[in-house]
Amino acid sequence: MAKGYWIVRVDVADPEKYKAYIAANAAPLGKFGARFLVRAGRFENPEGASRTRNAVIEFPTYQAALDCWKSPDYQEAIKLRADVSTIDLIVIEGYEGPQPS
Repeated sequence: MAKGYWIVRVDVADPEKYKAYIAANAAPLGKFGARFLVRAGRFENPEGASRTRNAVIEFPTYQAALDCWKSPDYQEAIKLRADVSTIDLIVIEGYEGPQPS
């Protein structure tokens, strides 16, 4: 079964208030088996638009990734970032097909 991922790009207007969201999202992310692969590290933007922070979060399955976002705990966490950030978040299924050689 393919893993699921959140690909997140965010601009944070108030880093201090955003910390409350980070604290609140830990429980639902943990509950659904999330693991950060990328979290606000150094980056280049050679094409297209970007935001100031980026994250890639891996889940054991695509369904777990969807269920986490839809969970009541995560929906409550969203309220803590709504007024202090602008976000693009997609939930995407992992790829298990052929790779370049």
